[in-house]
Amino acid sequence: MTALIFDMDGTMVDSMPWHARSWAEFTHRHGVDMPVDEILRRTTGRNGVECIRELFGAATSETRALELIAEKEAIYRELFAPVFREVAGFTRFAQQAAERGLRTAVATAGDQHNIAFVMQHLRLPTAPHAIVGGDEGLPGKPEPALFLEAARRIGADPADCIVFEDAPFGIEAARRAGMRAVAVCTTHSPAELAGPHVVAQVPDYHPLINEQFLETLHA
Repeated sequence: MTALIFDMDGTMVDSMPWHARSWAEFTHRHGVDMPVDEILRRTTGRNGVECIRELFGAATSETRALELIAEKEAIYRELFAPVFREVAGFTRFAQQAAERGLRTAVATAGDQHNIAFVMQHLRLPTAPHAIVGGDEGLPGKPEPALFLEAARRIGADPADCIVFEDAPFGIEAARRAGMRAVAVCTTHSPAELAGPHVVAQVPDYHPLINEQFLETLHA
């Protein structure tokens, strides 16, 4: 394995509770009667336009969908900024990967504003080699496009990539991309993130660090 591809929300940063709260506030403002857990089930891993169309219908124009998702994500950033935190151990794990010469990428359904927000707050010692966002015209997960584009940008064969994901759509996208996966169980149970291509299931990055996961990639 030569490359690691990270989802962002719930995988790099512990942001999903604030995405949930932002959806609750957003749907309240717009009179959408749908439970937040159902919204998350339908939208997590999908790009912004896809998310809005899940709530307002497939006929929602792209222009209107972009306006609405921008509003929702602004609420999220306002809520999460004061309490921002990474998934435990992520920065250390990512730095260890960089020190071992592994190529790293981020492949997220989040837009450029959420990506900039996260990267500004994380302040990683070594930046990822590539970042692919959900507002670049690619279909969201469970389609594999985001992961395949990340692999292309860092010059890695999909078979040589390990995806780190916290959501079922992301785990499925990794399978469709022909990549192995590590399930980061911050928002879903191991049973929900299972699959023949899943090589580890962890609550955060500390077990991977303690068990020298990166060393095993070259064993």
